[in-house]
Amino acid sequence: MTPMGGLRVLVVDDERPALDELTYLLEADPRIGEVLACQSATEGLRTLREREVDCVFLDIQMPGLSGLELAEVLRQFKRPPQIVFVTAHEQHAVDAFDLRAVDYVLKPVRPERLAEAVRRVLADSAGPAPVADTQVTVERGGVTRFIDRREITHVEAQGDYARLHTRTGEAYLVRVPLTTLADDWAEAGFHRIHRSMLVALTHVTEVRSESGRTSVMVGEIELPVSRRHTRALRDVLVRRARAGD
Repeated sequence: MTPMGGLRVLVVDDERPALDELTYLLEADPRIGEVLACQSATEGLRTLREREVDCVFLDIQMPGLSGLELAEVLRQFKRPPQIVFVTAHEQHAVDAFDLRAVDYVLKPVRPERLAEAVRRVLADSAGPAPVADTQVTVERGGVTRFIDRREITHVEAQGDYARLHTRTGEAYLVRVPLTTLADDWAEAGFHRIHRSMLVALTHVTEVRSESGRTSVMVGEIELPVSRRHTRALRDVLVRRARAGD
């Protein structure tokens, strides 16, 4: 449901034509009540300290304070606005969803794609949909299937999607950011081993360390573990092993 009077949004982009175009498209959306526009992240931050908004449509690469840096600051707000990144550079997608962005829209922006981003903002405002305890709904070729989450060995980030890998070798795309699954599936034993990878601990058969690099084996598949996550992975595996003694 659209908030009373529509969403109040802030657009931040250092390129004037892109700023004007995005502002125009958002003002034309009946679900948007007010659009504020800034041509730098610093100006945007100043505006956000004076005005409360529902969502920020944010460019990433800007002089001075970048869009990713501004998003990091906004996470510290008592009531942080939702973030939609609008950028010409798709390589920042994983970083964007680590910051819990609602969407990641590539330039040039198509009106229908922007409308979908607004829909996601509204859906996110309503709260996450309940996640089934053991079954995951996936779609492939127009067919909806239900797979047991226990069959999933690891999960790989794919932009604003996640690719679920199963022990049979099949893989499925779901439109859920990896960060969301990391939070929702933590209690089910899914552990982050890389900023773009989760692994189901029950499917880990071996941990390898060589030349300062760590990896885990899931069946015949070797998955790299980032240095940032190595210590936490070892700790959780040791705790699970002790619990099973």
